[in-house]
Amino acid sequence: MANSINIDSKRLTDSLQTLGKIGQYKDVATGLTGVRRLALSAEDGEGRRHVVSLMKQAGLTVTIDRIGNVFARREGTNPTLAPMMMGSHIDSVPTAGMFDGCLGVMSALEVIRTLNDNNIETLRPVVMAFFTDEEGCRFGVDMLGSAVATGRIPLEQAYALRDRDGLWFKDELEKIGFQGEAPVLLKPPHAYLEVHIEQGPVLRAKNLDIGVVAGVQAISWQELTIQGKPAHAGTTPMELRADAGVAAARINLRMREMTEDAKYGTQFRATMGAIRPHPGLVNIIPGQVIATVDVRNPEDAFLKKAEADLIAFYDEVARREKVKITWRQTARTDSVRFNDTVQALVSKGATSRNLKSERIISGAGHDAQEMSHICRAGMVFVPGEFDGISHNPREFSTPEQCANGVNVALDVVLALANEA
Repeated sequence: MANSINIDSKRLTDSLQTLGKIGQYKDVATGLTGVRRLALSAEDGEGRRHVVSLMKQAGLTVTIDRIGNVFARREGTNPTLAPMMMGSHIDSVPTAGMFDGCLGVMSALEVIRTLNDNNIETLRPVVMAFFTDEEGCRFGVDMLGSAVATGRIPLEQAYALRDRDGLWFKDELEKIGFQGEAPVLLKPPHAYLEVHIEQGPVLRAKNLDIGVVAGVQAISWQELTIQGKPAHAGTTPMELRADAGVAAARINLRMREMTEDAKYGTQFRATMGAIRPHPGLVNIIPGQVIATVDVRNPEDAFLKKAEADLIAFYDEVARREKVKITWRQTARTDSVRFNDTVQALVSKGATSRNLKSERIISGAGHDAQEMSHICRAGMVFVPGEFDGISHNPREFSTPEQCANGVNVALDVVLALANEA
């Protein structure tokens, strides 16, 4: 039955484009139009209200929990059974395109619309969801909403987070009107599926239509505070400096060297994405630098080794540059393997639709990895153009690429939602 129906590709594209207009901005560096819908911002609130209106138009029952996660339910013939769930997120990084996360949310809506259009009943309820602050770029913790919903992060810990301007997470959630009343701990669904752009070049380079996501690599985020001494750039001898900027540079370069060292594996990735010197003036030696460390590895043991060696290196740099370095862990997740049955259903759906697929490990974190701790979970990746670039206004997957992924997801949802 699944292959006899298809989603409406134009409707899916229109949904993505309409949502993508909320929070639009002009990228100064490229001149391109991107999306800036930071978690709990006014733009996020507008996007949320838009999606909720679409949920209600599709006849769904909408529930909002205390962390702001939104769930919309299509009833099954046996409402007592745990639901089949699809979802993702609609918050963005500051320099986003219109596909990251949003494809997963609009995919869930499109699957439900397709079931409605064809008067298809499912044994189990089907629930679409979008989770709060998946990106983590505002409050410093990624997959926050799904991590709270699955019990990894306590609600009060999330409420106590602050952004760079000192604004409290709880206050900002209340401000946009999305602090719901539903219990925050999610009852395990029957299974969870997330459609997402790959955010990388592999599928497109191999001319593949579908990525069968086998799992997500381990990820560690740290925030470093490097305290030196601000001083005049012209009058302070080099040997008397305590330059926080140089200390940050040494750590950044060491991270790059580690990615080329076989003892950390062949897939180790490291990034210092934010470097904020103070006072940040041309003729003053930086007295302080706040910097971030993002390290990732498919193998937990390699990541732990890299973390330990980096922390030891912080002490070495502090002694050499006469600075003080403190650090805090802002996010940490071990590697995750997705459910074999869900992977098999994704592969089967691709094959039955004559789509070329391959198993792939996700380099980015996703809500699906949090959901995997409470239920069977999996993901469908679609390729992206321009080397799969993401977190960038040039982010783009074609209507055909998106429709292929959502049609496969439709097959998987029908199979899982009709399991007794």
